[in-house]
Amino acid sequence: MLYYRRLLKKRVFYSIFFNAARLELFNVFLRWVNEKINYKFMVVIRPYFFKSEASVSKISINYALSEQRHPYHLVDPSPWPFVASLAVFLLATGAAMYLHSYKMGGYFLIAGFFMLFFCMFVWWRDVVREGTFQGHHTLEVQKSLRYGMLLFILSEVMFFVAFFWAFFHSSLTPVVDIGLIWPPKGIIPFNPWEIPLLNTLILLLSGATVTWSHYSILSGNRTLAIFSLLGTIFLGLIFTTFQAIEYYEAPFTLSDGVYGSTFFMATGFHGFHVLIGTLFLIVCFFRLLAYHFPKKHHFGFEAASWYWHFVDVVWLFLFVSIYWWGGI
Repeated sequence: MLYYRRLLKKRVFYSIFFNAARLELFNVFLRWVNEKINYKFMVVIRPYFFKSEASVSKISINYALSEQRHPYHLVDPSPWPFVASLAVFLLATGAAMYLHSYKMGGYFLIAGFFMLFFCMFVWWRDVVREGTFQGHHTLEVQKSLRYGMLLFILSEVMFFVAFFWAFFHSSLTPVVDIGLIWPPKGIIPFNPWEIPLLNTLILLLSGATVTWSHYSILSGNRTLAIFSLLGTIFLGLIFTTFQAIEYYEAPFTLSDGVYGSTFFMATGFHGFHVLIGTLFLIVCFFRLLAYHFPKKHHFGFEAASWYWHFVDVVWLFLFVSIYWWGGI
């Protein structure tokens, strides 16, 4: 009799346990199906039926509120940070091997570059989906993103401070090895009133056009925002072209002492930042065409415009210090 009671208790226990487990698995499956249906609606069906910024913003916010009860974004697990670290390691290793003439160094360099480019594309694609379609970039999240972008620009400021420090250290106290003069003996500097002045005017004009595009987004004038942003991209490409021409016609090289090193390192890294900023604006241009930037939710564009203004300000310091004062 006692044996049958124990057996009955075990059966009741196992029945309750397995039924609860099956019910929980069924609920998990239903949540997964619901999420996939909502995501499919947001990413695939939404663009064909909702062709306005207000519709995108309203739907994404409602979707986010239905999924969570707090204003913060708990990021899902992602493989891209690990893949990006491998790509950067491969890129740095390949660059070191290539500069030291090791075999396969160039192949490692190219492989690391394309791997990093692919990782950037898919990672930022996920960020765009989270912020635009899934509504995870709430006001609190946008505030954190703004702080992060400001800290990133501050780190870039410190990066260029190092180059300016090296330039003024060498130019204010020239040593005997360069003839106790600046520019060093045998160096013919650029005329600041030719291509450098033209590039200065181009960047200042591009800063005005990107601000024009931003205020057009705030005022809801989408057509004007598109054309002014396209003008900014065009001006950035012209600046890069003129700087490439200037480098090609330069009467000195990177190996021509401290003047060549400081000049090409400072202006070259600035040109690289201009190229990155241009790509940033190109991505914003296509997102603007896809109705990703409503009036109150367009931090991606704001970050690009901040970065572009930072590039403008750095160029002004480069023009005054290196091209004009450093070439006297």
